[in-house]
Amino acid sequence: MNALSESAGASGIPGLAPQVGPVALQVMAQALQALAAQQGWMLGLKDAADGRYLLVNEAMAAFLGRPADQLRGRTDAELLDAPLAHLLRTADNTALAHGAALSSEHRFDWRGERREWSVLRAVCELDGRRLLCSVWQDLAAGRQRETQLKAALEQLEQQQKANVALRRELGDTGLRDQATGLSSRGHFDDQMRREVDLSTREHREFALVYMEIDPLTDKVRAFGERALERIHESMGRLLRGNTRAMDASCRIDNRRFAVLLSGVGLATAHSRMEGLRRQCATQIVALDGQELGFTVSMGVASYPHTAHTQDEVIAACEAALESARKRGGNSVALASIKFG
Repeated sequence: MNALSESAGASGIPGLAPQVGPVALQVMAQALQALAAQQGWMLGLKDAADGRYLLVNEAMAAFLGRPADQLRGRTDAELLDAPLAHLLRTADNTALAHGAALSSEHRFDWRGERREWSVLRAVCELDGRRLLCSVWQDLAAGRQRETQLKAALEQLEQQQKANVALRRELGDTGLRDQATGLSSRGHFDDQMRREVDLSTREHREFALVYMEIDPLTDKVRAFGERALERIHESMGRLLRGNTRAMDASCRIDNRRFAVLLSGVGLATAHSRMEGLRRQCATQIVALDGQELGFTVSMGVASYPHTAHTQDEVIAACEAALESARKRGGNSVALASIKFG
């Protein structure tokens, strides 16, 4: 590349200033080689007239199975079998005819296995000499990650279905919501009345949290009610996993949930719900092999700091939830504390 750069003079590379000199070209070439080495890309530079290699990096040399200095001046026809060499020469000619940078994918058997590459070819001129630069990216790793992710999502989806079936089998329909495994609304209201009475008698505190699923993305809405069912199941698991035996949680309707945190003050409740909000935002919900996401808004009130009766606590919680929604969702808002 050094020899090539030193003989360059003025640049004929499209998009570069006409007075770019050999030093700048050498720096650019070194930067491209460094990037290719970092990303594991194969890099080759050919003479457009006869297809002979002028430069290859270590990855390309390893691919072709020869040291880099033995590849200079050789063509693909001298290094590869005839069908593959013809395939690459055809792709090179297409790029040369196109003129600008051209991206394509190649799939062929290589050393006993099917391989895939994404190849970017770019044409440039130096002192009237046309050159063809090609950058090869192996798609195997990306394809493998996609396959692994799909398998993980399918496994997670099967686990979710098994959890739903088990919950329906073991659930107490009188006290539990079958869709989420949470307390029924009536049972939750009874527990809240007991908590208010207990806190009044013993001068202790508790927190109430209202949460609402934020507006869903177009991708999630496309799945219809099934997506909402999966989100409800996910919310049930998260709420059961983030509450204690003395706490209570329920599904109010298709979008709202409520949590009663016994003996917990406003600051502690906010901290715990902030952690739950982050879990919701990163939760993987799988459906038909696709990953769905959702976020929630939360309003937190406490007794007796923000209200002194059950109705006042609920109203304060509603107001805090509305504040979180006005912030754009995916947030936790605290009810205001009354003084005096």
